[in-house]
Amino acid sequence: MSIKEYRTAIEARGGLLVVKNTPGVAFGDRVQIEDHAGQMRNGQVIRAADNEVLILVFEGTDDLDLENTWIRFLDEPVEIALSPEILGREFNGLGVPRDGRPPVLSSLRRPVSGAAINPAARTYPREFIQTGISTIDGLNSLVRGQKLPIFSGSGLPHNRLAAQIVRQAKLVDQESSFSIVFAAMGVSYADAKFFRDEFANSGVLRNVVMFINLADDPPVERLTLPRTALTAAEYLAYDLDRHVLVVLTDMTNYAEALREVATAKGDVPARKGYPGYLYSDLAEIYERCGRIHERHGSITMMPVVSMPSDDITHPIPDLTGYITEGQIVLSRELHNQGIYPPVHISPSLSRLMKDGIGKDDTREDHPRVAAQLYALYARAQETRNLASIVGADELSERDRRYLSFADAFDAQFVGQGESEDRSIEGTLNLAWELMSHFPRDTLTRMKETDLAKYYRETE
Repeated sequence: MSIKEYRTAIEARGGLLVVKNTPGVAFGDRVQIEDHAGQMRNGQVIRAADNEVLILVFEGTDDLDLENTWIRFLDEPVEIALSPEILGREFNGLGVPRDGRPPVLSSLRRPVSGAAINPAARTYPREFIQTGISTIDGLNSLVRGQKLPIFSGSGLPHNRLAAQIVRQAKLVDQESSFSIVFAAMGVSYADAKFFRDEFANSGVLRNVVMFINLADDPPVERLTLPRTALTAAEYLAYDLDRHVLVVLTDMTNYAEALREVATAKGDVPARKGYPGYLYSDLAEIYERCGRIHERHGSITMMPVVSMPSDDITHPIPDLTGYITEGQIVLSRELHNQGIYPPVHISPSLSRLMKDGIGKDDTREDHPRVAAQLYALYARAQETRNLASIVGADELSERDRRYLSFADAFDAQFVGQGESEDRSIEGTLNLAWELMSHFPRDTLTRMKETDLAKYYRETE
């Protein structure tokens, strides 16, 4: 390692530090900044040239006295120490402990930027992951190796939903190691305490690695935090052969930090002021999950994206939807009705659901039950719209049955307790109970063998 030290900083703006006359410094190099008070800050080179370099300072550039600031280029990338002892721990975006315990001591250190996965080495995501939430397990199933984001809005309970998924997620009928990497960016102190208490009280904390960046922490640290979390996930998955679920909340805070730094750098803005490389930057994060040939471990990802003004066409959810394999959309209307979790069935989708459900994964009737529920709920929504115009009293008996189904579906299937962990068997049986209110000839997507089995008692 060749350390170069300079005191030639000429400008500080928005978490960025410009240093002149620094030949031989490489892009991505780790930097230590010692300010006039002797305090150390961490940074990374994000633009390099012989005459000057641009440094991203993770702790920010506030109160820097440029003439008395020393900059050390360490000729190494930003790395974190990795060992099995990271489980049950809490870190910041640079891998520094936040739980008051000593740093992780390990000879194994890896760059947070990760290594590209050879596309030919990837294997197709399969195998059902049970979250215990009916709207996800029954209608938008999560499979091992998938990227399935949660689209939410301000004030909606996405944090509660993310915590519930962390507590309940498991592989069905498999004796295998399952771990959680939880990364929170720009959250309030109250939210961070909520997550800590939830994981500790439920007993899952020992199997969770937490990376936390608070709202009053430096925003630029959020650019490194998801990469640090995914480096830990890759170690658990591909070195320790664990199945890992990565929950990232909130990717909107990440994108806001990226826009702030891009503006300070002078990058040309694109949609709503975000840099033109927002798509490739998000893809760089999302594509680090998946499965690899001849590796037992896997990485499954559920990023949380809050939609400004509930706008699903906003650049962040829009680009996220292009990169990932579906979305779980939360509804403000259901939330206002007191329904939790307020998952909006119609726009929600899991594109890989078909590869993780069925006879050998969940239950033989699962694909047809899901298709029938979607069909009935879509018809029920049309009937609701009609009733709002002509009134429920003017509807036919058949249409009133659809209205009754929609109300029961929202209250019983969508709605469930925050600590209620439903098995996939329980979810599918509940679906059949709701569908039993309709005559057999209404259920057009069901096999005769399924109908005979589940209508035997009523006949």
